[in-house]
Amino acid sequence: MKTPFRISHKLIWISSISLGILTSIPKIADHHFVLAEGIADFVVTTGFALLIWYYNIYSIPAYTKKTGSKNVISAQLFRGLGVGLLLMFLLSSVQYYILSHINFGPKMLMYEVRGILINLTFYMFIHLLYQTYLNQQVVRELERSMSANLAAQYELLKQQVNPHFLFNSLNTLKYMVESQDGQSTEFIIKLADFYRFTLGSLKLNLLPLKEELEIMESYVYLLKARFEDGLQVSQNIPREIYGTFIPPFTLQLLVENCIKHNIVALDKPLHICIDREGDYLIVKNNIQPRKIPEPSTGLGLENINQRYLHLSEREIQIITDNETFIIKLPIIYEHPNN
Repeated sequence: MKTPFRISHKLIWISSISLGILTSIPKIADHHFVLAEGIADFVVTTGFALLIWYYNIYSIPAYTKKTGSKNVISAQLFRGLGVGLLLMFLLSSVQYYILSHINFGPKMLMYEVRGILINLTFYMFIHLLYQTYLNQQVVRELERSMSANLAAQYELLKQQVNPHFLFNSLNTLKYMVESQDGQSTEFIIKLADFYRFTLGSLKLNLLPLKEELEIMESYVYLLKARFEDGLQVSQNIPREIYGTFIPPFTLQLLVENCIKHNIVALDKPLHICIDREGDYLIVKNNIQPRKIPEPSTGLGLENINQRYLHLSEREIQIITDNETFIIKLPIIYEHPNN
C-alpha cells in the first residue's frame, strides 16, 4: 500500500513560532523596546510562516494530484513567492493599521524581504522532503516488483520440477521399454533435453523465443508419448520473431495448463495452437472441460502475468468464450540500451 505524503503539524507550528520568536529578539534587545511592536512582529512573522507552510504543502502534487516538476526552480516556486508577497503585504497593512505610528515604508520593505527568505526556505525544505518521499516510493515499488518476480520464479521452479510430470514420464518410458517401442531411445533423449533446458534456464529472466520453442518441442514430444493423438499441438510462429524474448517456460506452462483443465482423449483430442497476432503470441485451445475438474489456485496465469509486468510493463490478455480459450502474450523485443 502506498504511504501518503505527510508533514507533521507539530513541526509546522513549532518552526513557525520559533521564527516569530527569533525575529522578535532584535526588538527585545533594542533600548527603545516597545512591547506592542514586539508582539506585532511576532504575530506577523508566525502567522506568515504558518500560512506559507500550508500553502506550499497543499500546492504540491501529493495533494493536488497534478504532475509535479522535478526542477527546484519551477512555476510553483514563482507562484508561491507571489502569494507570499501578497500575504506579507496584507499582514503588514493590518499591523500598520493597528500601530499607525510606525514608518510603513521601511517596515514594509523589511517584512517583504523577510517573507521572501522564509518562503524560499520552506519551499526548498518541502521540495527536498517530497523528492525524498518520491524516491522512497520508487524503491518500495522496485522491492515489491522484485519480490513478486522472485515469487513467480519460485512457483515456476516448483512447477518445472513437478514430481507428477516426472512420474508420468518415467511410467511412459517403462511401458515403452517393456513393449520394445522403437521410440524409447528418442523419448529418453527428449526427457534429458527437457530437464537440461530446465536447469540451464531457471536463472534467466528472458529467453530467446527460438530456445523457448525448442524446450516446448521436447515437452510436447514427451506428452504425445503419453496421450498420442489425443493431443494436437501446432505452432505457426514466423522465423522473423525467433530473436525476440519470452520468460522461460511460459509456453510449456500454458500447454500444461490446457491439459490440466481439459479432456485429452483419442475420441476428444485437445487442439492447442501457438501463433502470432500483431505484437502478441497467441496460445489457443478448444474448451472441453473435465467432468471432475482439477483444483486450481489460479496462480499459474497470475505468475506469468506478474513476470510480464516486471519485464515489459505489459500484461497478458485472457480471452474466452464457450468454445475456445486464448492467452495473448506480449512480444518482448530487444531494447537497444539493454
